[in-house]
Amino acid sequence: MSSPISTPPPERLEPNPGTSYGVMEIAIIAAVITAVALVLVCLLFLMLRYLYRHKGTYHTNEAKGTEFAESADAALQSDPALQDAGDTSKKEYFI
Repeated sequence: MSSPISTPPPERLEPNPGTSYGVMEIAIIAAVITAVALVLVCLLFLMLRYLYRHKGTYHTNEAKGTEFAESADAALQSDPALQDAGDTSKKEYFI
């Protein structure tokens, strides 16, 4: 009897599982990276818009020239709107 001849298995044409990606995997990765970048740009835009809208000066109704007074009492005594407010010997402090 003759022994059967064994043939080697056919070589597979599949790439190594960790070395290359298909077109579909690359498209999915690119879509995820693009979505994350878009979300970050939108967040940056919203933050800058919020900071720009809430930045500004606050206007008060204080008398002109009182910002350089030595104390709060001196500023109030020189305020023309409060000149006829009454007695200057009685002081009230509101905390």
